[in-house]
Amino acid sequence: MRALRIFTLAVLVTGVAVFSAALYLNAPGKNPPVPAAGGPFGAPFALIDHNGEAVSEAIFRDRPAVVMFGFTACPDVCPTTLAEMQAWSEALGSDGKELRFVFVSVDPDRDTPTLLKDYLSAFDLAVTGITGAPQAVADMLSSHYIYREKVPLEGGDYTMDHTATVFLLNSRGELAGTISPGEDRDAALAKLRRLAG
Repeated sequence: MRALRIFTLAVLVTGVAVFSAALYLNAPGKNPPVPAAGGPFGAPFALIDHNGEAVSEAIFRDRPAVVMFGFTACPDVCPTTLAEMQAWSEALGSDGKELRFVFVSVDPDRDTPTLLKDYLSAFDLAVTGITGAPQAVADMLSSHYIYREKVPLEGGDYTMDHTATVFLLNSRGELAGTISPGEDRDAALAKLRRLAG
């Protein structure tokens, strides 16, 4: 009888934990919905690139785009994703030249155009960095279904929690697909070839 009570209690505790996790992961803004492929992606925006030049949603037109969201102080995910993007571009050869690679900052308070330019120059990849006024960036991220949250660290510093998915946009600026963090290289390259084609 005692064993049955312990088992029942364990099941209840596990159920509560799973339910709580589901509530957290589906809290507003934590895991924003992504629009269906083929639909419009995001609203118009007015930001600046890593050269300090004005940039708008027009950057997602005329050429297919491979778009990631991150920040220059990111310790692991962002540099890893940029390195993967560089490797994809190299593996695609001439097909890679058809694609526009874009890095949008989720930390405009720190990521100035100059800092973005220095950061992106460490990668052998023609990538456009985008930043801007904090509210303008926040509006752009929201309209593009991008999650980001400032996470305090000891000593008054902070890091950023954010969407790590790479978004694939066709030459009309519509969502054509995504590449998940850690996705198989061959699967990612197949998606990119279709996008470039």
